[in-house]
Amino acid sequence: MKWCDAVMLARQIDEYLVMTQIELLHCYLSPGHNYVGHHGGPAGVHPIWEMGSLECVAGRGVKGDRYFDHKENYKGQVTFFAIEEYEALCRQTGVNKPPYAFRRNIITRGVDLNSLIGCEFEIQGVRFHGVESCKPCYWMDEAFAPGTEAALRGRGGLRARILTSGTLQRTVAPVELRVRRVEELAAA
Repeated sequence: MKWCDAVMLARQIDEYLVMTQIELLHCYLSPGHNYVGHHGGPAGVHPIWEMGSLECVAGRGVKGDRYFDHKENYKGQVTFFAIEEYEALCRQTGVNKPPYAFRRNIITRGVDLNSLIGCEFEIQGVRFHGVESCKPCYWMDEAFAPGTEAALRGRGGLRARILTSGTLQRTVAPVELRVRRVEELAAA
């Protein structure tokens, strides 16, 4: 059962139900692709910058990021990755590279991101639709450590569409995560 299927247990606020709290530990963006389009050659050298906030633009992506205006209705307008998965991978591999190595936009704490697949959710007033898991590719073995691609299958993070524009701020304390009811999604 997906997390958004269990929202009947939470208290309702407007059309959303408060499920839990989430922390936004890191916000990243990169102006260019280091791996996409580099098959058979060396990885790119585009920087990835840690930001205090990210400007999310509905239907377009994160302003300034390599996937901004990538394609119409793109599934990965913004990506999330759980610090819990990062920490487990560090323990498993013995490697301690920074979490930006995974090139996800937002590093979270406190939520099973896979449970948001198929759900509409809101953080800091910005609404998203969880589309699918981020599928790790062979470049992860180079970017982080050998075996990373296999280790992250089904745990690579969340790809989402941005439904409303707004700014996500890195947090120093947990903030509300609101998840829309499944039957409201079906009716929308």
